[in-house]
Amino acid sequence: MTHYLAELYTPKSAWLALTETERQQFFAAIGAAMPALSALGVEALALGKVDRTKTHAAPQTFFAVWRCPDDAALGALVDGVAQSGWHDYFETINAGGEATDFPGHLAQLVETARR
Repeated sequence: MTHYLAELYTPKSAWLALTETERQQFFAAIGAAMPALSALGVEALALGKVDRTKTHAAPQTFFAVWRCPDDAALGALVDGVAQSGWHDYFETINAGGEATDFPGHLAQLVETARR
């Protein structure tokens, strides 16, 4: 079953303190790791800046949405992000798990209310 990861993140002072060259070196290292994740079937579906004009907008600055073919690929993505040093530079919130359809999600919500 397909799994997804939604990341919300904001730069930390450590990121802001880097030079442009240091940031580019960091991004080069991230880019070098992407083929291994792609080989596992990990796809970046959408990345961007949070639109704070929307109702109930997240306070974080940026978002990323990833699709993974299974839990193992999702685990590899989350682990890879952590190992890259990402969390040294960005305060990150992750929401990930197995996807379901709308009726399936409504059933999850009903089940939660029964507990």
